[in-house]
Amino acid sequence: MAVSNARARGGADAEALCPYRLVLEHVTSRWGVLVLIELMEGSLRFSELRRAIDKVGRISEKMLTQTLQTLERDGLVHRDAKPVIPPRVDYSLTGLGREAAEQVRALAQWTHNRMGEVEKARRAYDEAREIQSRAS
Repeated sequence: MAVSNARARGGADAEALCPYRLVLEHVTSRWGVLVLIELMEGSLRFSELRRAIDKVGRISEKMLTQTLQTLERDGLVHRDAKPVIPPRVDYSLTGLGREAAEQVRALAQWTHNRMGEVEKARRAYDEAREIQSRAS
């Protein structure tokens, strides 16, 4: 996720310069979007969340852990570790996280609804580029 990359490239400096951009990257990242949307349905354990996301794309345990930690740090995800044996950890959205998830879900729905138009525009663009390439 972007936070770990920003820290590696300049630490808190990058975060201080453009904090809203980093949050936007976290929320709209490949895995951030899926985590937020899945958690809209309610609290999930790590393994349940991973299985739900794996229906759309394979996510490694490490990547899911990093994504959850980043979203938790941003105040979007709540981690509830229960002191039982075996350990039980549940993840859920905070109020801020629910707000972000609703926005992301609306964008995902818009993308789904408009995909035909996007594909048509892509074909027209590719055809125009091909014609332009042949003329050069």
